[in-house]
Amino acid sequence: MDTPVTLLESSSPYGSRRVTVEYDGLTTAAYLHDDTAVISSTWIANHQPAPDSIDQARLDAGRTPLMPASLIKHPGGRGSLHAAALQALWFEEGDGVAILENGQPLAVIAGWSDMDRGMPGYSRDVIGQTPFGWSLDEAMEGLAPRLERSRAYWRWRQSASGWDQFQHALHAHLQARVGPGGHYWDTSAGQQPLTGVTERPAEPHRPYTVLSTVGMSCQRMPVVEQVLDDPSGYARIELAIATTLPSAQAARVFLWLATYPWRAVTWFGPGHSVRWYDEPATFPLGGDAGYGAVLLLDSPGSLPGPEAPDLSGFTFGGDPVRWLWIVPILERDRQLAKEHGSASLVGRLAAQQRSFAAKDGAAETG
Repeated sequence: MDTPVTLLESSSPYGSRRVTVEYDGLTTAAYLHDDTAVISSTWIANHQPAPDSIDQARLDAGRTPLMPASLIKHPGGRGSLHAAALQALWFEEGDGVAILENGQPLAVIAGWSDMDRGMPGYSRDVIGQTPFGWSLDEAMEGLAPRLERSRAYWRWRQSASGWDQFQHALHAHLQARVGPGGHYWDTSAGQQPLTGVTERPAEPHRPYTVLSTVGMSCQRMPVVEQVLDDPSGYARIELAIATTLPSAQAARVFLWLATYPWRAVTWFGPGHSVRWYDEPATFPLGGDAGYGAVLLLDSPGSLPGPEAPDLSGFTFGGDPVRWLWIVPILERDRQLAKEHGSASLVGRLAAQQRSFAAKDGAAETG
C-alpha cells in the first residue's frame, strides 16, 4: 500500500493537537501532531508475521517498521483494525490522547511523549520499552485513573448544566471576595476552553476595578506535570487585573491571555512573563506608555500600592485555584526576568514604586 489509510483523525477540544491512526497494509501506528509536525507516535500493530529484527529499509523510507517478534504480544500479526471501533479520548489538558478500540485502551500518546527525547507513546501490544512504543500494560497503573478522569471530565463538560454550574460557583466566590459583578465579556468566541471576564467595579474601600477571568480553572493547564513534581497547586488558575483604566479597554488583554495555555500548549505560573504578540502601541494595558509584556504574580503585595484582595479559597476538580495578577511591564523588564529571574524584576519594580495595579500614566524610566 503506497499511501497509508487514515483510520481515525481527531483534533483536541482546544484545537492545538491532532491525532491520526494510519494503516499501511503491514502496520498500524498513531501519530500526534501540532500545527506543523509530528510530535510523537507509537506503533500499534503488525498485520503480518513479525521479523526477527527491525526492517531498516522501511525505517529509512520513513515508514513504520514491522516490530520484531520478541518485542510484541502477537508475533503472528493481527487482523486489520476497524475504523468504526476506534475512538480518541483526549486528556483534560488537551496535550495527550488515548486511542480506544471498542472502548478499551489500545494506545496512549501522553503529553510527556516526545520523539526528540526518545519517549514514544504506549501500545497495548508492546512488550517492555522500544524506540517505537512502550508497554501500555506496564503504564496502566498510572494511566488508568487518568483515563477514567478524562472520561468523567468530558461527560461533565458536555452536559447541559456543567458550564453553568461552574460559572455560578465562581461568580459566587468572587462576589464574596470582591463584591457584586458589573459587565461580563466572553473571551473565547464559543470555542473550548470557554472563558469570560467579569468586572468588579471600584468601591469606596477599593479605588480600582478588579477584572477576573472566569473559566480558565475549569480545565487543567498542559505541561505543568512535566515541570513540577506536585502540580496540584499550580494546574488550575484564573487571571486578574486591578486597574483604573476603562474596563472594556483593560479586558481586551484577556482575549489574548485567557485561552493562551491551551492554544500554545504551555502553562502560566507565578513569576512568568509573556510578551504581547503585536506592536506595543496596540497593547491594552498602556501600550502608549511603552508597555508590551505582562508579569504574572500570585503575591501582588510584593509591589507597592493598595492592598490586593485575597481571591483564594476556590477549588475545582479537587485542586485549589490560584489567581495570578497581571502587571504590565516593559519588554526590557521581561528580558531582565528571563535572564535573572522574576524576583530580580519584582525588586526593581518595587524600587521604582511601581504599583501592581494597571493605570494611566507613562512607563517608568528608572
